Amino acid sequence: MRIHTCYFCSSPVYPGHGITFVRNDSKIFRFCRSKCHKNFNRKRNPRKVKWTKAFRKAAGKEMALDTTFDFDKQRHRAVKYDRELMGATIHAIERVTQIKEKREAAFYKNRMKDSKAKAKARDLRELEQNITLIEPAAAALKDQALLNVSVSKQKDAAAAEAPSSMVLDQ
Repeated sequence: MRIHTCYFCSSPVYPGHGITFVRNDSKIFRFCRSKCHKNFNRKRNPRKVKWTKAFRKAAGKEMALDTTFDFDKQRHRAVKYDRELMGATIHAIERVTQIKEKREAAFYKNRMKDSKAKAKARDLRELEQNITLIEPAAAALKDQALLNVSVSKQKDAAAAEAPSSMVLDQ
């Protein structure tokens, strides 16, 4: 059994699921759900539909080129079973997955650098424009903090004046 990918959105299509459309020239199109099939029939371009993998890659939201994608290619040659080879293959698959996750995280972090700076600038600009809404609340918090400090100073002074109840026997 093989897990195919949806022709329209590139999500996985598991055995027994989805829709298979075979054109007159024997080209096979597999779809994960009716939503993808209907969009295909309406001749929509997956690169222009925002929820597809093709759009995300074309817009630079996901990694488009990476050496780890070469491991996902299908291999049509049957290989004689060898326990050691299968163990090494499984170990290699786990390692490739780890590398892929690290690279995707680094790609996302690099992509978000600009947006964090823009969001911070936007928040500061909004704060400057609406400072009148925050000033009364900030003043109340400052008064409460000063009250807490004065109460703690009074407690410290009272504790210093009181004789120590602990006396060490020598």
